[in-house]
Amino acid sequence: MRECLSNEGYSLSAEKRYGERGVDIIAKRDDVTYHVEVIGYKWPRAGSGWGRDFFEAFFHAVSRLDEGAEHVVVAVPSIAESGLRERARHHRIAWIRIAGAFPELEVWLVDLSTRTYRQIAWKDWLEPSRE
Repeated sequence: MRECLSNEGYSLSAEKRYGERGVDIIAKRDDVTYHVEVIGYKWPRAGSGWGRDFFEAFFHAVSRLDEGAEHVVVAVPSIAESGLRERARHHRIAWIRIAGAFPELEVWLVDLSTRTYRQIAWKDWLEPSRE
């Protein structure tokens, strides 16, 4: 994620050291700042363990609003896309309410093989896949 953002001209906060608290990445370019929480994909411990990681990262991301964040992001490996769409459909009402409460919240899909990512607003996870 850091490499992708750096390649796009964002200035980045210093990397956190092991055990250090705080946002994973603060990325700034022009007048836009993103507070990014990054989740790795711990194969084979995907399933429910990954779900807990996601919801923890979600809470960390929205808590950055206390720090004045204008854009908050949960960055996940692109392999999680179908599972996230399924979760959004399964928890539709809650997902919609979260989108209304946190319009600045996004989930980014990071493709490690191509070193690219896609920005998707929380509310847009309820839409059919664009691929």
